[in-house]
Amino acid sequence: MRKTFSFGVLHMTVAFTVAYLMTGSVMVGGAIALVEPAVNTVAYFFHEKVWERVGRRTVAA
Repeated sequence: MRKTFSFGVLHMTVAFTVAYLMTGSVMVGGAIALVEPAVNTVAYFFHEKVWERVGRRTVAA
């Protein structure tokens, strides 16, 4: 659990830093740091579902 938490903090920090450096805005950096990891988490869930199906097809073939 600590590893997952630390990765989440790292992810938000990187997202904030990149957005801030690109825009110079703390507000934009903060918004992206909150929204991007959340969207990425949902995308990752569906990505895993797709690969789960691919894996089942490979085993069945």
